[in-house]
Amino acid sequence: MKIQRLAVALTVANLVLLLLTVTQAGSISRDVVTPTLRTQVLELVDDSGQIRSRLEVKAGGEVSLQLFDQKGIIKVKLGAGESGSGMFLADETTQSGVQIIASQNGTAEMTKTTGITMTSKNGQQRVITP
Repeated sequence: MKIQRLAVALTVANLVLLLLTVTQAGSISRDVVTPTLRTQVLELVDDSGQIRSRLEVKAGGEVSLQLFDQKGIIKVKLGAGESGSGMFLADETTQSGVQIIASQNGTAEMTKTTGITMTSKNGQQRVITP
């Protein structure tokens, strides 16, 4: 009999705890806004877990935003660092696209200076510079 009383008491205690937990969870406001999120890499994934967007601070201090298609191929890249900024837009071939570079002086990593480069599907380029 003592074991049955103990089992009933534990069951009642568990139910009380469950009810308290449920009522507290229901009272949490869904409109709570966290003013700041601090991280070095932020990734957005789709329903299947595929990364679709990545925002990160690279080792050299450059900030990069990449947008991926359903196959994981970068279609948009936006970057900013000490030596300037740039943007790349790829079309469905990923070989051609539009590249915009804003930099007064080229670097080893980014040899191009300020300009817009458009590349066609057959590899032909048109460069617009100031």
